[in-house]
Amino acid sequence: MPAHLSARLRSLVLSLFLIAFALPAFAGPFEDAVAKFANDDFSDTDEAIGIVAGSGNKLAFPIISALQDGRLMADPDSKKVYVTGTDGKSIDAATGEPVASVPDSASAVRLNNRLRRSVDAALGSLTLQSPDVGTRLQAAQSVFKSHEETALEAVDAALAKETNKSVKVALDEARAAILLYKPDATEVEKLEAVATLKARGDQEALALLTGMGDQPASVTKAAASAIGSIQSSLAVWSTVQNAWYGLSLGSVLLLAAIGLAITFGVMGVINMAHGEMVMIGAYTTFVVQEVIRTRYPGLFDYSLLIAVPLAFLVAGAIGVLIERSIIRFLYGRPLETLLATWGLSLVLQQAVRTMFGPTNREVGNPSWMSGAFELGQITITYNRLWILCFTLAVFAILLAMLRYTALGLEMRAVTQNRRMAASMGIATSRVDALTFGLGSGIAGIAGVALSQIDNVSPNLGQSYIIDSFMVVVFGGVGNLWGTLVGAFTLGIANKFLEPVAGAVLGKIAILVLIILFIQKRPRGLFALKGRAVEA
Repeated sequence: MPAHLSARLRSLVLSLFLIAFALPAFAGPFEDAVAKFANDDFSDTDEAIGIVAGSGNKLAFPIISALQDGRLMADPDSKKVYVTGTDGKSIDAATGEPVASVPDSASAVRLNNRLRRSVDAALGSLTLQSPDVGTRLQAAQSVFKSHEETALEAVDAALAKETNKSVKVALDEARAAILLYKPDATEVEKLEAVATLKARGDQEALALLTGMGDQPASVTKAAASAIGSIQSSLAVWSTVQNAWYGLSLGSVLLLAAIGLAITFGVMGVINMAHGEMVMIGAYTTFVVQEVIRTRYPGLFDYSLLIAVPLAFLVAGAIGVLIERSIIRFLYGRPLETLLATWGLSLVLQQAVRTMFGPTNREVGNPSWMSGAFELGQITITYNRLWILCFTLAVFAILLAMLRYTALGLEMRAVTQNRRMAASMGIATSRVDALTFGLGSGIAGIAGVALSQIDNVSPNLGQSYIIDSFMVVVFGGVGNLWGTLVGAFTLGIANKFLEPVAGAVLGKIAILVLIILFIQKRPRGLFALKGRAVEA
């Protein structure tokens, strides 16, 4: 063999040896960082998170996401790290190459609370450049909560490119949160951060300002001023939140009591089975949704629109049947009426238990009644908002019916002077039956609304019957405007008393106040006018 060919052969063998054995020693920083996950050391894991997140490698996001979800597997023997996908398939975290299976010796990389914050910050940094506005906003909020120093560079880069106003505000707040806790941040940067968090003014900003360690005197003074300002603002928003809760509770009470106000006011009947009409409306909603789920699932978002008229008709028909078969024989005998309707309520509860069972039944929320939104510093749920709007709509329709229809005119005439109305040719017995049916039907549609915020069970109506009577008596028997004012007044008062006295003592206090009020005004806030009423 010629000498030059022998030399070339030796060079080729040496090159292959270097490729096979020497090159792994020169792996890049990304591969080195990934290998640190296999050391089972929290400090190494923290360092690896920072390097991987800042590498710009396309595998960075899958690796950090897998670490957060417990899907990043490390083999301590081979120092290999694997990403297990949600579909069960796995890849080599360093190269991205698919692997047949993860070794049995591999286990999930461990995290502690500090590392979880680092992971949140890393994921936030990786998604700050997303083309989707919602993703960028969520990423900025994630960085704000974690306020990890390693995310500062990514936040600054995102701020330089951001054009969306809301995302830019969120990025400014995330940057302020980082600088506030950054040891080498300048005094000017910290003062600007305090001002940004003060402008944000929510509970999270307050927690960041309160949790600061030793700071320069000017920063400490500015933070104290910001804390006082935020606390005052939050106290005002807390009052607004309680008022909203009160309006929400008041709308529920109004919906449950408005039908009772009609029957009690026109007929003078103490109907203890009124709550069971509410229950029947709720179970009607359950039946409608069950039929839609099994046969027409595409109509689920319209289930409540279908249930409202059906609940009105079912509960109204049962109300007319009750009035014709029981109530009409007991007019002028309030104690017997009370006992009869109380017994009837027990019968209806047991009938529902026999038909549907004693356990709670699931009634779902349509998509347009699910979720919530923020208004300032308060949270408003869509189901409560829609119930408030629905209640006011029912109230307005009922007022229009009483004012502009023949039945409404007859009902008002019977309310004011039954004997005179009868002498004018009004069939008071027919009005009584229709009135009782109307009140029961409204209770039924109240059950449709209550099924969205309460458990649908045979005892549903019992939760509202006492409160409904308190609303009717407080507002003025038979007066719809009095019922409206009474419901919202009691709802708001109850929500403001609960934080001070507790739920049970708050209700007791409300009951005592109503008793004292009735001593002074026996006919309630708005007493009905009429010769028979005045007599």
